[in-house]
This record gives sequence, C-alpha cells and structure tokens, in this order.
Amino acid sequence: MTDAGKSGALAERLRVTLDAEQLTNCMRCGFCQTACPTFNETGLEAASPRGRIALMKAVADGFMPADEAFVEQMDLCLGCRACEPACPSDVKYGRLIEQAREAIAVERKQAPHVRLFGKMAMERVIPRHEVMRWVGRALKWYQRSGMRTAVRKAGLLKVLPRHMREMEAVLPEASDRGIIREWQARGLPASWETDARGGRMLVIPAEGEKVARVGLFRGCIMDVLFVSTHVNTVRLLVKAGFEVVIPERQTCCGALHAHTGNTGTARNLALENAAVFRAAKVDWIASNAGGCGAYLQEYDHLLHDTAAAEDGAWLAERVKDLSELLADYGRPLKFDDAKAPVTATYQDSCHLRNVMRVQRQPRQLIRSAPGVSLRELAGADRCCGSAGIYNLVQPEMSSSILDHKMEHVEATGAQVLVTTNPGCLLQMKWGIHRSGLEGRMEAVHLADLLAGRLDAADE
Repeated sequence: MTDAGKSGALAERLRVTLDAEQLTNCMRCGFCQTACPTFNETGLEAASPRGRIALMKAVADGFMPADEAFVEQMDLCLGCRACEPACPSDVKYGRLIEQAREAIAVERKQAPHVRLFGKMAMERVIPRHEVMRWVGRALKWYQRSGMRTAVRKAGLLKVLPRHMREMEAVLPEASDRGIIREWQARGLPASWETDARGGRMLVIPAEGEKVARVGLFRGCIMDVLFVSTHVNTVRLLVKAGFEVVIPERQTCCGALHAHTGNTGTARNLALENAAVFRAAKVDWIASNAGGCGAYLQEYDHLLHDTAAAEDGAWLAERVKDLSELLADYGRPLKFDDAKAPVTATYQDSCHLRNVMRVQRQPRQLIRSAPGVSLRELAGADRCCGSAGIYNLVQPEMSSSILDHKMEHVEATGAQVLVTTNPGCLLQMKWGIHRSGLEGRMEAVHLADLLAGRLDAADE
C-alpha cells in the first residue's frame, strides 16, 4: 500500500474511532499547556494536549493527512493526563489519546515477528499470573546465580541502549511467588475460601474489630518485582482493621494494553476482573499502584456498552488507593516513636493524582509517622517520565523529563523519595542512579515506608 493509502486508511479509522463530542469540547484555551510535560520540554504546540486534539480533528475532518508526523506526536504523549484537571471544559483527553492509539495500532504495519512478539507478551504473558511467575523465576535466577555478574563483566550489556543498561542496574530483586504464595510461605494468618463463582481466594483476617472487607488488586509487575510491597500493603490494611481478600482468578488491569492501542484485550481483562471481585463480595478494592487503580476506576466507561456494564460500574465505584483506605476509612496505625528520624519527599503518581484525584492522603500518612519529616517537592505534580513502557519506547524524552525532575528532588535534601506506583518507583530508582545520588537517597513505595515504621510491639 502506498503512503497515501496508509494515511487514508488511518484517517478513516480515526473518523470511526474518535469521540466526536470530546474533540469538539476543546475550547483551545491553552490551560492544558503548562500542565503538559512534553509541551514544557519542547515548546511545540503540536506536543501539547490542545495541539494533539487539533491534529486528531484535522485528520478526522480530512484537512490533513494521517502521516508519520501525526503518528509521532500521538506516540510522544505520556498519557499522564495532567491536562484533565487543568481543563475548564472537562475534555476527556485520556480517552481521545487511547482512541487515537487504537486506530494507529490497527493500521500500523509491523514486521510479522514484531507483531507476534507483542501479541504474545500482551495476551499470553502479562495477563497470566502463572506465566509471570516463570518470568519472575527466570529473572530471579539471572540476579542470584552469578549470571548477572558474569554478563556485566563480559560487557555483554553494552549491546543494549544506555537507558536499558541503567535500568537493569536498578532493577529490584524479582520473585517467583507472588503475594499469595509469599504470604503463605511466611506462615502468616490466612485461610482459603470459595467465591460465588467457585473460584479460590485467600482471606486474611483483620486485627481487632473488622472495619470492612477489602479485595487486594495484585496487578502484574507488582506481583513479580514488588512482592514485599504487596506484603506490607496487606500488613497495613490488616492493622487498620480490614479483612483482606486476594482472589486467585484476577488478572492484569488492562492499562498497558489500552495505552498501546489494544482496547479489545483490555476490555476482556476488565470483564474477568469485574466478575471476579464482585463474586468475592468485597466492600472495596484496594490498589497500591496508581496506574492500575486509575484504569480500574474507568471500567464503567470501558464496559458501558457490554453485557457486563453493571459489573464494570460496580467495580469502578469501589476502587480505592491504599492511602485512601488507610487515611479515610481505617483505624489509625500504631507507629514506633523510637525509629530514627528521616527526611522524606513525595512524588505524585500521575494517574493517582490526575485520574483518581488522590493528593492529600499519601502526604497525610507520611506526616503521621513519628520521626518522618516531609519536604514538599517542587513539581511533584509533574510526570516523572515513566508512563508505563514510555521510558522504553521514548527514552530520550523520558530521560530529559526525569533529569529535570531529579534537579528538584536533589534540592529537597531528602533521604527518602516516596511514590505510589511501580513504574514511578522504577523511574525514581533510575533517576537516583543517573543523578549520582545512590548512597544519599533511596526510592521507596509508601507502603514500605509506613510498614517499616510500625510499632514493633504491635507486630
């Protein structure tokens, strides 16, 4: 097919896919520009939300071709959605960029092996916990067997781009257990129950009088690279009075799929998760990953035109971030007053702040821990450049955003950099490495900071 033919096919796909009402809602006021990381980095109108919406509309209306420059600007967007709280017209920009990427994904021509690899990763690996455990096992073997040291000494990592070598250096220790097996391996209190659909779920009793029954969303990356954070999440919830339920049949939230244009798979995953958690009869669904929580909260929109619309709406209105449950619904945590003092700063997860609209609770919890002094981070509301797999596919823009972020982080003089999303946490670890701050500062999840300062007598 000629370039003109490809452009025409994509333009037609966009006309069918894009939400025309949202396209026309944009008043072109420009309030979104100062909130947009890529606009701030480039100064280009096309790299702003207003500019991208104008490009979408121009292509859909036939005034410009859907050429490679158009695709590049859609790809360059982080999807951080900082533009949405800034928009006086309440334009659902996140939906528009996902719709544009869905159209691009359908029409984009890729080599057969590239398309096959992507399909396998997104449909056969990431959504399946049993496969992800094998990924964790392989990564764990690489990290512990001496292979990692041998590969580094042999200089084999030099074949990788710089950003991937740096990320490999800060990768946390992987696990092949996941939260369910890890909790059981530690001999902690729990029992198995059967949900209304006949699925198994691990039930962990609350300490003291039960406040509510909470289903833990374990995600995909969290269950491989941050299992200890999952354990600490459950510990905090239990001590705050929540009974915690972990259904076995839950799967990936679908955010990674939607952000890369694979809306069909994302919808299938949402169908399964909505059915699983409703069958578990929980009061709330707890998320400790801002990106996952935000996408779960949008299941009502994702499933609105399916037979499971009611299940999607049911789940969406019950999703809460860990910080919300602890700060607003649970009993106060008991901390150790004798813990060494530490200075912390906090980087907002974009989707936690911009979609779930959670800002106060993480800061409130950090301040509630004795000995922890919180220093606000300039630009904490700005994206760190992680954005799912953005740091892998757009390393130049991602690292530029990160380097500017780390200038503000270093200025705080903090010893601990706290965040609430696995992608952000990996990005912050990468930033500390790039900035030469290792040994002076560490990046931690909010759950790990709080759990590390619990009263030992209350354990």
